[in-house]
Amino acid sequence: MSRIEESTDVNVPVRTAYDQWTQFEEFPRFMEGVEEVVQLDDTRLRWTAKIAGRTKTWEARISDQEPDRVIGWEATEGAKNAGIVTFDELGPTQTRITLALEYEPDGPVESAGDALGVVDRRVKGDLKRFKEFIEQRGQETGAWRGTIEGGQKTA
Repeated sequence: MSRIEESTDVNVPVRTAYDQWTQFEEFPRFMEGVEEVVQLDDTRLRWTAKIAGRTKTWEARISDQEPDRVIGWEATEGAKNAGIVTFDELGPTQTRITLALEYEPDGPVESAGDALGVVDRRVKGDLKRFKEFIEQRGQETGAWRGTIEGGQKTA
């Protein structure tokens, strides 16, 4: 499995950054290649994305979610990936977002793209576009403030 970790600092309060990140269906607005994210329930998402010129669909399960702190996930079918995004308050109007992603390239084209740093550049670009998106808006498009532990909603 390959691993990428990237961070960006956004000029909004931690609650605003976190709340926007919980709006998974908005991801196509700032994530390159992501065509659609459908929230099936509080812990399950169906993703459709264009990867190495091919459209792929997979389901992911949110494994851990703590408001204003962390969201962790893992694919349950389809494209193998897992990750965690953390939110660190740097001040009353600044937040550091760190995204760590593990994924398994599928086939020679994805493996070549991985070796050339395509996914790394995509993640950097996605974080940059998220920063621009949330800073321009100044507020989240919605929020989900529940807690998930071990894949189960607790609050």
